[in-house]
Amino acid sequence: MVRRRQVVKPARRPDVRLPELVAFEDGELAPDGDYDGLEFRDGDFAGQDGGGARFMDCALTGCALDETRLHRARMLDSVLTGARGVGTDLAEATLRDVELVDARLGGVLLHGAVLERVLVRGGKIDYLNLRGARLTDVVFEGCVLVEPDFGSARLERVEFIDCVLKGADLTGAVLRDVDLRRAAELDLARGVDRLSGAVISHAQLLDLAPVLAAELGLRVAEAG
Repeated sequence: MVRRRQVVKPARRPDVRLPELVAFEDGELAPDGDYDGLEFRDGDFAGQDGGGARFMDCALTGCALDETRLHRARMLDSVLTGARGVGTDLAEATLRDVELVDARLGGVLLHGAVLERVLVRGGKIDYLNLRGARLTDVVFEGCVLVEPDFGSARLERVEFIDCVLKGADLTGAVLRDVDLRRAAELDLARGVDRLSGAVISHAQLLDLAPVLAAELGLRVAEAG
């Protein structure tokens, strides 16, 4: 029996199993708060400060996160469903074993963050800032990412499945075992030279040919 050589290592998905949850009733988030086994349902946390807070075994459902400050927060073994908002600050946060489902977010700040075993499924995120972030075992599935910024980020075992990437920026990024073959749309605005360490399909290679040619300074013209 001949074994086929593995082209790219697959991402390990989160396996979140929430316990019986208790409803969050405090009304507002607190800096450095400690939230364990809580359900945040339809909460409006716009403009609130939960910087440095820890969320463990939590479910956030239908919550508004407009300009919510969650700088350096830690989200562990948690599920966020239907989150919405603009300018959510998750800079330098840690997300480990987290599912983000059907989000509607814009201008999310995740620069310098650490994402490990994270699933982003469905929804749309505009102007996602992941500059300098570290992504390990992350899956983007069935979602739309408009102008995501992966500048100087490190991506290892990251998959894009039925996911639309529009105007993605890979400037200075380091990719290892990144699988782009099943992306529904792959549009790179910058950083095409950083694709080393990624796997793309033959069709995607043809689509990227003009961008690759421009990067190489290669002129393409019909023979006279």
